[in-house]
Amino acid sequence: MIKILTLLSFLFSAQLSLAQSSDQVMQELDDDTTLSGGDIFSDFNEDLESSQVLEDERFYRYGRFFSVNLGGGITTFTGNRGRAYDDNPPTFHLSVNYFLDFQKAILLGVEYSKHTMILDTVVNGYPEQDKIGAVVTDMTRLFTGFKYFLDTTDLGTAITYSNPYLIGRLEYWYQTNNFIDQENFEIQKGGGIGTGLGFGFEFPIELKASYLDIEFLYHVVNFFDKYTQDYRQSSEPGSTYGYSDLTGNALSVMVTYNFTW
Repeated sequence: MIKILTLLSFLFSAQLSLAQSSDQVMQELDDDTTLSGGDIFSDFNEDLESSQVLEDERFYRYGRFFSVNLGGGITTFTGNRGRAYDDNPPTFHLSVNYFLDFQKAILLGVEYSKHTMILDTVVNGYPEQDKIGAVVTDMTRLFTGFKYFLDTTDLGTAITYSNPYLIGRLEYWYQTNNFIDQENFEIQKGGGIGTGLGFGFEFPIELKASYLDIEFLYHVVNFFDKYTQDYRQSSEPGSTYGYSDLTGNALSVMVTYNFTW
């Protein structure tokens, strides 16, 4: 019985000591908060909010809000499509950019290019023709995308001046194939979804007014005639070559003048 009473007395004393220690710690924290005029969590949130406000004010004062890019360049292809096509530059470019802040922008635009395929031999899809002749392909793509300008604050002057950025686009390619040497052939029309990834440089001509952009993109596109067998070499006499399909992706280089406000 004495041992039990002794054990209970010890547990009660320990619990009382822990409670007193906890009260002392809480009192010290309250005293520190009173002396500093606030708590660390509120101070941290206030610092974040103040920093964001300053950044927003800096962007509204020195940043750009909209721009229009107008220019041209070249579009070419890889794979069988690249071997079949002769490119007819220039490619025309028009886009509008909306800046979210100093580093991010959303874009919407259109590009147009023309390409020619010469078939002076018999091919699989048209065995009755000695040759099809020229097939002129028009490529019009609508796109929306996202630009991310790299932070070059701690880099060299030349890199900072070039203002490099990364770009990603979602595209819709509308294509027409016109058999200009065959009046009885219908024009082929179709579209395909694609994506474009690449990078660019933006050189200031007049700050917050005009810039010169150079942009390099690789496009992966699901063309409607991607797997066509029409232009494959025929077993008919006189067929000397052909293209087993028109697989291949696109490459583009654009130079645009950027009007900004």
